[in-house]
Amino acid sequence: MFYRAGLQSAAALASLSLLAGCGLLSDSSTETNQQISVGTTSSPSTLDPAAAWDGSWELMRNVFQTLVSFPTGSASPEPDAAESCRFTDTTSMAYRCTLRKGLKFSNGDPIDAAAVKYSIDRIVKIKVKGGPAGMLGSLDRVETDGDDTVVFHLSKADATFPFILATPAMSLVAPGDYPADRVRDDGKVTGSGPYLLDSYEPGKKAELTKNPDYKGFADRKNSAVTIRYFDDSAPMVAALKKKEIDATYRGLTAEEVVSLEDDQQDHNGLQLVETVGADIRFLVFNPKDPAAGKLAVRRAIAQLVNRDALVAKVYQGTAEPLYSMVPKGIAGHTTSFFDAFGDPDKAKAKAILARAGIDKPVEMTFWYTTDRYGSSTAPEFAEIKRQLEASGLFKITLKSAPWKNFQEGFTKGDYPVFGRGWFPDFPDPDNFIAPFVGRGSVTGTPYLTDEITQDLLPSSRKESDRGAVSQQFRRAQEILVEDVRLLPLWQGKLYVAAGEDIGGGERALDPQTVMQLWELYRKTSW
Repeated sequence: MFYRAGLQSAAALASLSLLAGCGLLSDSSTETNQQISVGTTSSPSTLDPAAAWDGSWELMRNVFQTLVSFPTGSASPEPDAAESCRFTDTTSMAYRCTLRKGLKFSNGDPIDAAAVKYSIDRIVKIKVKGGPAGMLGSLDRVETDGDDTVVFHLSKADATFPFILATPAMSLVAPGDYPADRVRDDGKVTGSGPYLLDSYEPGKKAELTKNPDYKGFADRKNSAVTIRYFDDSAPMVAALKKKEIDATYRGLTAEEVVSLEDDQQDHNGLQLVETVGADIRFLVFNPKDPAAGKLAVRRAIAQLVNRDALVAKVYQGTAEPLYSMVPKGIAGHTTSFFDAFGDPDKAKAKAILARAGIDKPVEMTFWYTTDRYGSSTAPEFAEIKRQLEASGLFKITLKSAPWKNFQEGFTKGDYPVFGRGWFPDFPDPDNFIAPFVGRGSVTGTPYLTDEITQDLLPSSRKESDRGAVSQQFRRAQEILVEDVRLLPLWQGKLYVAAGEDIGGGERALDPQTVMQLWELYRKTSW
């Protein structure tokens, strides 16, 4: 089914709880000496914010602090480690923040303006490939004004800069524990967030306890959280049903979501919260590959991929077909790929290839990651392979790798075609275009398009009213359709599954769809 429904807020939460009188909206417990256990299939690839532009943010949001952040329900950044932040000019080129008094890191060192400057400067200096330095393209320099004030001078107008500072990548770190010129890799964290990281086993478990020195916006409703990392969603769901964990986030397959909905309706002690997600999935084509580098090949694939069938067969209503890189619910969303290619059509795809002199099946290799986007990724790529080969125009080989190896592969340019997911850094159309274009594209594949990078993005960033930038982003999406370097596939929905004695699920996801673990609590008057 092709969706063209009206815009919905990406931050809106629709509770699916059917439990009479004891749903997720129950009053929170007054007792905060509680331990909560959460399961996920998305384990961190790094513990250092300077290297993180992926699902590592889930942990970082809870153990680090940023100057500004996104409390649940907020549409724009609000102070966290900062007492106040504002642009000091009308051109959005100088952003000034004054820190809260008495902040300190978990090692006891004070959080002052120098520490803030150090934290941001090292991101730029280290410049991890595919890392968050790409988000700071508009930053010229950081200056301190005394111990409690920092000023960010921008090289060009950028009304999205406060949104960037609100991402976990811009977390404040202790200068004494984080090298200025390399990523910290000792498996430890020195932050100032709502929780302390007491212990960490990569790919297995993270133990968090309440930070007694925390000063910020988070109202913690529990005293400790255990995060368990699963390689596959099946054992995670089994652990939830056995009450070995209290809640799950990220990685549920469509079948599991449907099954959990049935369990909920049968009053089997479980509940489910659905979030209108802004996360997207798409294919990336490597222009240096002999086949993927041909526009005709890319256009033929765009002409053949059946998103409706993909969503129906693999995701069973837990996702929606996506026809632009900017998803529904975000200003500037269009249906540009549908407008250009219409319904899947083998004859049209064959004609595209014939005009380019291609008259034999095109052999290609598609890569996907096994442990980043959930257990449905493998059947998703099997369905894409089936669709393309059913046309008789392609012969597809599928290959996969764990995220760490997969990330290394695509950043080196080793993969001809590969699948990527994108969870928004912040709810703005800029964040669904800018990260994928330019020399520093997060796909690891430079995408040089001057009209977008030199004209459309700069002009849109001068506009403080982010609802007034649709024209620039409509044109940007037209360019993406012309090139087909990126092929959007679907837009997801996010789910929090929990035991019926767990509250706070409806508030646990911030506008960046990052879980705020402090919102979860165990109900005492069940």
